Amino acid sequence: MDEQDLLAERFESHRRPLRAVAYRMLGSLGEAEDAVQETWLRLRRTDVSGVENLAAWLRTVVSRVCLDMLRARTARREEPVGQRVPDRAGGEAGGPEDEALLAESVGRALLVVLDTLAPAERVAFVLHDAFAVPFDEIAPIVERSPVTTKKLASRARHKVRGTPAVPAADLARQRHVVSAFLAASRGGDLEALLAVLAPDVVRRADRAALPPGVATTVWGARTVAREITVLGRRSRFAEVALVDGAVGLVVAPRGRLRLALTFRVAGGRVEEYEVVADPARLGALRVGVLDG
Repeated sequence: MDEQDLLAERFESHRRPLRAVAYRMLGSLGEAEDAVQETWLRLRRTDVSGVENLAAWLRTVVSRVCLDMLRARTARREEPVGQRVPDRAGGEAGGPEDEALLAESVGRALLVVLDTLAPAERVAFVLHDAFAVPFDEIAPIVERSPVTTKKLASRARHKVRGTPAVPAADLARQRHVVSAFLAASRGGDLEALLAVLAPDVVRRADRAALPPGVATTVWGARTVAREITVLGRRSRFAEVALVDGAVGLVVAPRGRLRLALTFRVAGGRVEEYEVVADPARLGALRVGVLDG
């Protein structure tokens, strides 16, 4: 085995953790694979014989590559769509199933919120909060002082957590009801839905959220529950989140926000909920991640 083969073998042992870092920073498996591939190319061009901690060196390189990609994305002002898997030094290419599993493991709501952060905020938050990298190591990557880098991560953390608009006790009650609603929706359980819906519940929805011919407003628990059992396939991509300060749901396949549900809860039941699908309305929502 020659020197390049040995280097490739060492790199492959780090590919999975590098992909985990890149995916959280970029929110796209295809782009994460691109970033990891670029890291491999830079490794091949660099003499690392004096590098004591190759894992830390590779993490720094992939983080800088991701930061450049995030800045380029911001400059283009477009949603990332790159799903091309590049030629690689080895390993298995990621497909839709891999991305779905990654999105689920990271948290769809978190990916939605991460997409709202500025590039340097996202890098600082991901490296520190997800991978426990010290701020003095993150600072050179984002080209800030350690103190400023800590502020970037703190600002990002505040955005990720959101700001509840109701007391903690009310938030907990809302969460219990909305979680029960989601579980019943995923299971297509008509009786469980009827138990969590108020008798005169109202469902409102943007036209973009509905198939042709389905009314934008529907009344009554049994009517709403039956509709959910028919149209509830998207619930497998849903996750409980903070939506405009209250407990709601985000529907985000592969971490891309497609729908949001807002709820009015009273007496331990859903009295009204709305399905938001209009892109302008989705973009105006404040989404946060609920602890636990």
